[in-house]
Amino acid sequence: MEVSKETEQKIGQLQMFEQSLQSFLGQKQQFQVQLVETESALNELANTEKAYKIIGNIMVETDKDELKAELHSKKEMLELRIKTMEKQEAQVREKASKLQSEILTKIKKED
Repeated sequence: MEVSKETEQKIGQLQMFEQSLQSFLGQKQQFQVQLVETESALNELANTEKAYKIIGNIMVETDKDELKAELHSKKEMLELRIKTMEKQEAQVREKASKLQSEILTKIKKED
């Protein structure tokens, strides 16, 4: 079966969309792991008197409220990034789905 150049280009585009989706998934998973770690740190912080922070290769005592504010800020930023990634992922999925339908229609017509 021979496919037209236009169809081949669309198949190439579809493959690029698939690669983008894989990339988004990987990035989103990294952000989700960081979010879980941040939430865990906040939970642990609620149960302790003293707070410590790792800076480079050393651990130093730090102000508990300051650290809590820093972790809340990091949590908000991660949630925002995850939301953004999900929106981008949805847009690429939609484009990929439309393109896949176009390709299937063209292939059926070329048969």
